[in-house]
Amino acid sequence: MAYAETIKRRQPPKFELCGGSVALDFVNTLDDRFSDEPKELLKKYVDLARFAEDTGSLPDLQVDRLRTRSMQNPEEAERALASAIQLREAISNIFYALVRKKPVPVAAVTLLNAQVQDASAYLGLAPAKHGFEWRFDWRTNDLFAPLWPIARDAAELLASERVELVRACASKTCEWLFLDESKNHRRRWCDMTKCGNRAKVKRFYTRTKRAPTS
Repeated sequence: MAYAETIKRRQPPKFELCGGSVALDFVNTLDDRFSDEPKELLKKYVDLARFAEDTGSLPDLQVDRLRTRSMQNPEEAERALASAIQLREAISNIFYALVRKKPVPVAAVTLLNAQVQDASAYLGLAPAKHGFEWRFDWRTNDLFAPLWPIARDAAELLASERVELVRACASKTCEWLFLDESKNHRRRWCDMTKCGNRAKVKRFYTRTKRAPTS
């Protein structure tokens, strides 16, 4: 089960979460990335806070406090959003290079490492149901907080065997990143109900046009 399916939501998600990983879903917040007109989904700081809420990467109470603080400190919020975009593009460059079997940009890894190190200052052990777990300090009102779980998730994915399961959607009008955790690891689409269905319809239409008429 994908992580997003287990989240208790206060409202329907704004972002489409089909990546199977917080970091991959974050990369997908630049829609139509490789088109002539990519669509930026993180236009304001409140969008970044909403992403944290949709993915469950920060507690709802902390998200609410960050929204309030972003309105009180708009300049700091803009800096946090700009840093988030930089982090997203670094993660994007790393994973698309891996998917396409290209050299990974050193600058992107350097930036991600810096973000991981910043995040680690707010990470600690906390009691959990079956012992302890790593958890970020949810009490902080630091506007950069949404970046911490994203950076850590990207680093953990890169350092795990699951990195071999990262794919790009086969639709050339999409190419979103996702984790292929299907049984045979041959999943081609980010979401079968969307890109997958569109591909099916296109193939059916093509076969129909080529079929001889009676």
